[in-house]
Amino acid sequence: MAEEDLVEVKFRLFDGSDIGPNKYSPATSISSLKEIIVNTWPQDKNNAPKTINDIKLINAGKILENNKTLAESRVPVGELPGGVITMHVVVRPPIPDKPNEKTHADSQKNRCSCSIL
Repeated sequence: MAEEDLVEVKFRLFDGSDIGPNKYSPATSISSLKEIIVNTWPQDKNNAPKTINDIKLINAGKILENNKTLAESRVPVGELPGGVITMHVVVRPPIPDKPNEKTHADSQKNRCSCSIL
């Protein structure tokens, strides 16, 4: 594949820092890009994703689907030849190990009850 056919992408993290830019084939799947993000996540950052399911990639306000390729997910309007595409990375907060023990009865205890006499 010719060098000019590759797409240059950087991933913007929640704190404004970036992973990349790096060049990828247009046939690269979104799930492959997510694997790259999980494997290259900066060690000094907390809230690191554990799997690709913990990540959402957003390009031009659109959440990208895992089964699509980079070529299928690109938004051609406004892209300059040779420009870098910035994709935003959203990490799902970790799910607590214990289920929420608060029951409906517990939430009823804290309700205020007023009556007019």
